Amino acid sequence: MARWILSVCLAVVCGTAALAQDARLKSLETGNDAGDWEAVGRLDINGRGFCTGALISPDLVLTAAHCLYEKATGERINHETVQFLAGWRNGRASAYRRVKRAVVHPEYIYDGAVSSARVRNDIALLELTHPIRNTTIEPFQTAPRPRTGAQVGVVSYGRDRAEAPALQEVCRVLSRRQGVLVTSCEVDFGSSGAPIFTFADGRAQIVSVVSAKAELDGNDVSLGTALGAPLEALRAQLEAGKGVYQHTPPIAARVVVGEGRGSTGAKFVKPSR
Repeated sequence: MARWILSVCLAVVCGTAALAQDARLKSLETGNDAGDWEAVGRLDINGRGFCTGALISPDLVLTAAHCLYEKATGERINHETVQFLAGWRNGRASAYRRVKRAVVHPEYIYDGAVSSARVRNDIALLELTHPIRNTTIEPFQTAPRPRTGAQVGVVSYGRDRAEAPALQEVCRVLSRRQGVLVTSCEVDFGSSGAPIFTFADGRAQIVSVVSAKAELDGNDVSLGTALGAPLEALRAQLEAGKGVYQHTPPIAARVVVGEGRGSTGAKFVKPSR
């Protein structure tokens, strides 16, 4: 663990100059700006909050698992109260869909100590009631996780940008270990589940999902969940007919934000939602 913490800290120190090259957030308020990102949408959670999600097929939305849990009680939210607003901006969406089924990673646990294990399993798939078949909304493909130092980007909603998403076209992978990507991408409340993209071959492909905002060696960073095997596990659950809502009892204990450090070496200063 010590070696891992050291490697992350060195990545941040060595990457300080690179951080200055990160692109600033650009609001996607107009149709021209948002045209390539219509498959990213706001997930309205039970009428009391929101996350970010992205279509990876006409009827599947990729997001963070913790978006499906109540903060106060730790109970699983009835996903039938969740609505996906594709391309939401300035009070309108390109498509509106409710969620029919939802699965979270089988090893994800909402309670317990904040750790890299919790982050790397913080992934969920939502099956919509009806596929979105719209020529302006093209689902994204996924790609293998990028190497350390690679340029990535993120499209997300947030506390101060709830009515239109924002694009950060250039941020960087500072480190990757144990299924967790540490990036310099800017995130805030509402950014949970936001897709992190690579732009290989000039096409945006999802390589990670935002799990949390964190602080590492005095720098704000974002922690992302790797895809690959975790995503395949979720697809398998849906194919097996799982994902129907079942009430779960409240958890016995919850972590207070800022109490712990994961093996990523990052201090979890607050959740993204």
